Amino acid sequence: MNKNILVLFLGIVLISCQPDKKPDRPNILFIMSDDHAYQAISAYGSHLMQTPNIDRISDEGVLFTNASVTNSICAPSRATILTGKHCHINGKINNIQPFDTTQVTFPQILQKEGYQTAMFGKLHFGNNPKGFDQFKILPGQGNYYNPDFITKNDGRINVVGYVTDIITDMTLDWLKNDRNEEKPFFLMYLHKAPHREWLPAKRHYQDFTKRQFPEPPTLFDNFEGRGTAAKTAEMNILEHMNWAGDSKLYPETISELGIEPTITRTHSTSESWDIAAFNSTVGRLNEAQRKAWDSTYLQINKDFMEAYEDMSEEDLMRWRYQRYMQDYLGCIASVDEGVGLVLDYLKESGLDKNTIVVYTSDQGFFLGEHGWFDKRFIYNESFKTPLLMKWPGVIPQGTKNDEMVQNLDFAQTFLEAAGITPPADMQGESLMPLLKGEDEKWTRDAVYYHYYEYPSVHMVKKHYGAVTRDYKLVHFYYDIDEWELYDLKKDPMEMNNVFHDSAYAAIRKDMEDKLAALRQKYKVPVND
Repeated sequence: MNKNILVLFLGIVLISCQPDKKPDRPNILFIMSDDHAYQAISAYGSHLMQTPNIDRISDEGVLFTNASVTNSICAPSRATILTGKHCHINGKINNIQPFDTTQVTFPQILQKEGYQTAMFGKLHFGNNPKGFDQFKILPGQGNYYNPDFITKNDGRINVVGYVTDIITDMTLDWLKNDRNEEKPFFLMYLHKAPHREWLPAKRHYQDFTKRQFPEPPTLFDNFEGRGTAAKTAEMNILEHMNWAGDSKLYPETISELGIEPTITRTHSTSESWDIAAFNSTVGRLNEAQRKAWDSTYLQINKDFMEAYEDMSEEDLMRWRYQRYMQDYLGCIASVDEGVGLVLDYLKESGLDKNTIVVYTSDQGFFLGEHGWFDKRFIYNESFKTPLLMKWPGVIPQGTKNDEMVQNLDFAQTFLEAAGITPPADMQGESLMPLLKGEDEKWTRDAVYYHYYEYPSVHMVKKHYGAVTRDYKLVHFYYDIDEWELYDLKKDPMEMNNVFHDSAYAAIRKDMEDKLAALRQKYKVPVND
């Protein structure tokens, strides 16, 4: 046999005998903001603002239109994400008691299985998150300006600047300088914004404070079609939002006009939150920052003082709604810019080719719907959360998915993507079939929700419920016993409770059965 042919033949044999090379495990970039309503993301059709960089994620991947949370409040939502378990299992049912650090989180598993892990930004519970090679996190809620950080290696530090930009810089610095190129990474890039009280970056003061935003059709909702819980909650923009801390009226303005600072059932003195919030947030600005702030917000105060005497309650509601949107959306503008910088670096470095990118929020938020701000309720604006994902070569570009998915599902999804078998006690479902376009393998048609924190700020009553694409069944309990049922197709704004409507008797029975099955599936205690 010709020598060259023999060499070629042996080479082919050797190659064919080699074991299949396993594909590289994907990097995972998990981006989460705090209280970012899906109504304020242009990929969801927002009429309030454009978010071109966040939109890039779904343009190159998938937009989930029925993503939701299991409990619409910050720390419990984060505990659910990290553990893959409902709140009654992981123990973090509210913002008050500490997180049970004996709970195993999916970053711990990824780290153990060879991932390099890092977290920058807002965790909201715990100062030493387990499972991270590096972290720099805000203590508690953190501050918009000149924030402190708790770090793994340098103790507590203070950084001068705007928090969204600082968190973005920390994230980029880690990617550029601390990343181990021999390992896949899991990186949590966690924004404080747009959490209350809303302080935009200086570069957005002039633009956003001059904008006028369209009002939601339910801004003046009187709750005729709903029960006690909606009528007694303390989250009305006019009645319960802080004049100083939220609407940015200076304490001197409030005093001169004779306006009473906001008093609620959980904050009975004006200094406990309203004016104190202004002093602790705006008062944190250094001399140069305060000069820039005053150059815009003093004029807002002057204009309000001139108009106040002739303003009706309806006028005040409208003014406060605009002030709310201007600052809230101004905060999101910086988040979108930061996301763009990180996405740009991933592309420039080539990391984007094997990186799963997720953008989400720890829950939804009311942007004036039903006259409200905040969250907590099972109603859509609070219960639903943005979820955009991309993974080149796996997720088809520009797709939409309306399956019922939850923050409960992230842990198993990331572990499966990394080729790791999740612990048996995790309660979510991996989104991998949906990411691959194999929707027929997804069998969930209803999700479970439970809110516990009452009596507490905003006074939203305890409730639990089951939600499908078409219907929502809710039980408010503890100091009341009321049920609500909503037809989400005919009544997407959830204005009319049809629980007692005989025309819905069969649907009510079906939803009650679904709710009972979900409580059994997720091992909810009978007396919970």
